[in-house]
Amino acid sequence: MGNPRFYDFNVHTVPDGKDTVKDVMAFAKHLGFSGFAITNHSNVEEPYLEGSMQDGIDTYKAVEIVVSNPSKLNGLVGKYRKNVDVVAVHGGNEEINRAAVETPAVDILAHPQTSKNGGINHVLAKSASHNNVAIEFNLDSIIKGRGGKRVHTLSFFSKNLELARKYNVSTVLTSNAYNCFDLRAPEEMIALSKLFGMSREEAITSLSDIPESIITKNRNSGIVQGGVEIVNEEIISSDGE
Repeated sequence: MGNPRFYDFNVHTVPDGKDTVKDVMAFAKHLGFSGFAITNHSNVEEPYLEGSMQDGIDTYKAVEIVVSNPSKLNGLVGKYRKNVDVVAVHGGNEEINRAAVETPAVDILAHPQTSKNGGINHVLAKSASHNNVAIEFNLDSIIKGRGGKRVHTLSFFSKNLELARKYNVSTVLTSNAYNCFDLRAPEEMIALSKLFGMSREEAITSLSDIPESIITKNRNSGIVQGGVEIVNEEIISSDGE
């Protein structure tokens, strides 16, 4: 598999998290990451919509959309899609989860698990596969969970993994970090994923190939930047010139 480049696609910085982008960037590089997505929630005052590369580590423009009503999802996805590299949706109930996996412009369904189950069934898994929406396994729920809550999380993750395998659904491993010290090194994340049945190869793919494929897909979607779109291999500006 060579030397994979690792990415964490669920990291929160100020004002959603506690640390600055610069601080997170330095610590993520120290841990061995090649990049990360800043997925501040859409309902915070200022979601992070910038991206940069510094000292060999990339930060990707991203957003984690939070909605209480699935009917509002498409509008928010449309609002952010052309401005970010990664669109995640904060799930947690069946209606939101369903709306997310049925929307091709969504990249990741984050936090799909509910209080009763993993939040994914056969129908949703099929939709996620068809629309190329990745399912997140946020490892903070294992690290921070205690007693029965952790046991339930591992059980939910295991069932979601079985469905992802059966229906060829993409998966991503994330830290859901809200400060530098919530971040986990890639090898630690790979080790933790074994607790719910991921193989080492699956974990590496979830931290490297799949995040890279999301960025590649979105940056090659035809929208270049600044109102320029590629049409039939000719570049046409937004003012028609």
